[in-house]
Amino acid sequence: MEFEPHTGDADLTVDDVHLGLGPDDQPRHLSPSSAGLYEQCPRKWRFRYVERLPDPPGIPALVGTFAHLVLEHLLQLPNGERSQEQARELARDLWPHFETETDYVALNLDDDGSRSFKWKAWQAVEGLWTLENPDDTNVHATEQEVQVLIGEVPFRGIIDRLDVVKEQLVVTDYKSGKAPDQQFAQRPLKQVMFYAAAIAELTGAAPLGARLHYLGQRTLSIRVTDHNLGAARRDLAETWTSLTSDANTDDFATATGPLCAWCPFLGACADGQAEVIERHRNGRVRADAPGLAVVTALAG
Repeated sequence: MEFEPHTGDADLTVDDVHLGLGPDDQPRHLSPSSAGLYEQCPRKWRFRYVERLPDPPGIPALVGTFAHLVLEHLLQLPNGERSQEQARELARDLWPHFETETDYVALNLDDDGSRSFKWKAWQAVEGLWTLENPDDTNVHATEQEVQVLIGEVPFRGIIDRLDVVKEQLVVTDYKSGKAPDQQFAQRPLKQVMFYAAAIAELTGAAPLGARLHYLGQRTLSIRVTDHNLGAARRDLAETWTSLTSDANTDDFATATGPLCAWCPFLGACADGQAEVIERHRNGRVRADAPGLAVVTALAG
């Protein structure tokens, strides 16, 4: 293990701080989340990173941010001190600063809303004990920042946790959202495999495995092999080549589909609006999709 554990701010959003678009709007780095966003819809990537359209996090995202923050501090403690009681104390200590953060203040929650937020965050934190006993975990680092060239791809990201199992590293990432069904597990596992590729490049040794802890639900895990490590490197290379080509020509295609009705940038996307209108006409949009309000407002 050739690098020292790093602990950073849980608020740090690696894409916002480190994506590092140059003056010509060329991306300087690729992270797992920016790669995932580009694969989902290149135009959406442009809206976020080039045009920097507002995309304020909602309650679920900020619940996850606070849960991550508590677990980061908890897992920095020595074995034997990672109890639920200690987690509650950390949550109480961290809350006064968190509730003054701009994104949380923007939620404009009343007292009942604030209590509900804290309860949801605690449920996420407590959910770790459903999956593991933190006192039995050999933690090498939390919030480990990695920056490395993977092939020709400049990669940068922050790993929630690096553990040691059988004297080898294991990449561990927390998720506070709903765990996917088994048939859809491969897509979220790509993120931790990108981190596994970064660790292999940095240390010269592939991690033993990678996993996603869906707090309070279940763990998705994958054993790292030469085969899937090679696939992760190829995926990164293909995404980077396509992304930089789009940036050179400023031609970012729109990938329309059901998620258009939930896209925060729908108001700026004519293709997405047409998709939502067509799906709504055919009864294929949920009634609570925020995109319906967007297209209704634009229509009239």
